[in-house]
Amino acid sequence: MQQVVHSDPEILGGTPVFCGTRVPFKNLIDYLEAGDSLAVFLNAFPSVSREQAIAALGQAGELLVNLALNPGRPRTLPSAPQCVRRQP
Repeated sequence: MQQVVHSDPEILGGTPVFCGTRVPFKNLIDYLEAGDSLAVFLNAFPSVSREQAIAALGQAGELLVNLALNPGRPRTLPSAPQCVRRQP
């Protein structure tokens, strides 16, 4: 699984961002919560690809399902590969 969101203390103080950008993942969630479409988000943040956004939502969904299925398990995330830079 390709890493599409990462956290680096030197980028926005460690806020999880889309790889190769300074766009926080939470911005995507905020747009969707406000009722905006994925297209509106992508238009506002052109450095994020549609594939990155869809993959990040899928990974977030998988994490939530795993947490719901294993409520008593430690909340550690599996190590993910390094960010792959988006091709222009």
